[in-house]
Amino acid sequence: MSLTQVKTSNIDDTGSGLNFRNRIINGDMRIDQRNAGASVTSHATLPVDRFRMLTTAGGAITGQQVTDAPTGFSNSIKVTVTTAATPSGGVTGILQHIEGYNSADLGMGTSGAKTFTLSFWVKSSISGNFGISFKNASNNRFYLTTYTINTANTWEYKTITAPGDTSGTWGNGNTTGLRFDFDLGSQASSRGSTINSWHTSTYVQGPTSGTDLLSTLNATWQITGVQLEEGNAATAFERRPYGTELALCQRYCQVYGSGNGYERLGMAMGITSTSVNVNIHLPVTMRATPSVSSTGSWGWYNGSAVVAGTTFTLDALSTQVVALILATTGVTSGSTYQVINVNDQSARLTLNSEL
Repeated sequence: MSLTQVKTSNIDDTGSGLNFRNRIINGDMRIDQRNAGASVTSHATLPVDRFRMLTTAGGAITGQQVTDAPTGFSNSIKVTVTTAATPSGGVTGILQHIEGYNSADLGMGTSGAKTFTLSFWVKSSISGNFGISFKNASNNRFYLTTYTINTANTWEYKTITAPGDTSGTWGNGNTTGLRFDFDLGSQASSRGSTINSWHTSTYVQGPTSGTDLLSTLNATWQITGVQLEEGNAATAFERRPYGTELALCQRYCQVYGSGNGYERLGMAMGITSTSVNVNIHLPVTMRATPSVSSTGSWGWYNGSAVVAGTTFTLDALSTQVVALILATTGVTSGSTYQVINVNDQSARLTLNSEL
């Protein structure tokens, strides 16, 4: 009797092709470490992991992870116009930076640059032609194109194929390799009339005749199922396991604090009478040395009492270990403690190395 060996390492969990076809991380919008579904309003904030919101064209928008999604998906990003304005002074949109390590094989900037295809599900309260731009990190190589929303308030599937760019400088390390932007309203100087070809230009976000979501109060736009892959045709969305997708997101952001009171951050040692040192060994190596921010009330616990701290400062950082000093009182130098939130369900510690 002979056995047939089946190689499964290149089959994804849908059985539809190679693993990691999709260069987009969190394309189905499942991961939202920072906000846990709450809306964001500020420029450059991320309504879900890896997708950034631009809000410099006047007016105001919110971005939020919601559960309204097409069949087969559980989440989408929803953008809502809360203050309408004719776009001026900047751009409005949603984008993702693809790390150079994840796009280098496309050969951008070389004679062998490969064709790639972007596919996604979109829904808007306004129909019309909307813009998408692909660009390099220096914002001096652009490919501008459009897609059409045919029916308002209806999920529609779109695909866009673009040739690889044989010119320009493109990152292939831990910086931006390829960026794409969904335009939702841009000033005139950020509009372009040259579409469906690569060119050198100043910053271009949308087409000259593109639809401006920002101009209509309470207008909405949603997206999910975003996939960018090599080739001239879209394949089925690559559904990676939740744990895999979370780990991919954690290369760029890690959030500690799950909304429970007295949650432990880690073991610490007293280094002076007014400070403790806590080391966090990161579960995923981050893209670059992260920045650190904290909210809420943190303190230390010695087994019998909780003492509040004031602020975290950085002792040492790397892509794998973060050492923090918590200012506090009543510490015995050399003694061990636990750093803990002081019954504060809002306490969070965020490590950020986003592109």
